[in-house]
Amino acid sequence: MPRSVDVARLAGVSQKTVSRVLNDEPYVSADVRRRVLEAAKTLGYRLNSAARALASGRTRSIGVVALGTALHGPASLLIGIERAARDLGYALRVVTTVEGDPSGVAGAVSSLLDQGVDGIVISEPIDEGPVPIEIGVPVLVLGAPPSVAAPRVLRASVRAHDMARAATDHLLDLGHKTVHHVAGPRNWHGARDRLDGWSAALAGRKAPQPPVLEGDWSADSGYAAGRELAKTPGVTAVFAANDDMAIGLIRALVDSGRRVPEDVSVVGFDDIPIAPYVTPPLTSVRQPFDAVARDGLSLLVHAIEKPDQAPPAAAGHPVDLVVRGSTAPPPA
Repeated sequence: MPRSVDVARLAGVSQKTVSRVLNDEPYVSADVRRRVLEAAKTLGYRLNSAARALASGRTRSIGVVALGTALHGPASLLIGIERAARDLGYALRVVTTVEGDPSGVAGAVSSLLDQGVDGIVISEPIDEGPVPIEIGVPVLVLGAPPSVAAPRVLRASVRAHDMARAATDHLLDLGHKTVHHVAGPRNWHGARDRLDGWSAALAGRKAPQPPVLEGDWSADSGYAAGRELAKTPGVTAVFAANDDMAIGLIRALVDSGRRVPEDVSVVGFDDIPIAPYVTPPLTSVRQPFDAVARDGLSLLVHAIEKPDQAPPAAAGHPVDLVVRGSTAPPPA
């Protein structure tokens, strides 16, 4: 295997300069940087991560605590985290949790700390209580922050409250007198954020607030809610807390003789890939998973590499409501 001394000899520079270039340190001219990178590519040289960790005291790895689920939101966010970490030059180590295990997050964090990670991302969508463990590295929380003891706790969020409010406002703007809501499980942070956003939109417009139906994120639970709503007089608009429940809801309404959107308008949440292809195409709010993961990981890496500096201001993301054929003004 080629060594850094071989790269230095081919590029005509010192071994220390090669180290500075490959570690992306400043004060190296563009021409020298180009020569070193070209020499490394020609020789097939790869920086030894273990040696770099010994020299810097860092493993250039980030640990992630994530719920073990195939649901669209958590899975998409985990993919975004992996891409962002790779772009920033960090490896990812993932430990998954199980819903309903109150000690799962603490155990996952402890396992990652044993592996020597430089920072930790907690992407845990369920409220399992505080994390009873001292964390000696910076922590990024995606979503609602649990109680965490760490040198620095950062937060990035998809702003589900604002997105839910926009979805509800869209239906009210179409002329619906109120909007019913099919919520997700109450122990999920995101479900509570969406419920609060829906409620705030109705309160802001002085619209009546109907009783909430709760699902479990599945199309089957959306179908059950749709059967109930089809029997409820005066229902003309429904906001579902995710697209799967919205799709099940639409099927139940149609099976019960209610047309969508002529009789009842429906808005979902997530904008899953199949949303444009159902009948009718589903109006939905698109979550900025990649952008939130990228911004959050940038904050975390800044805290790892520049611990004495204040973190940069978190970026904001506009609400992306994708209007399709499942919403319309109420029937005359």
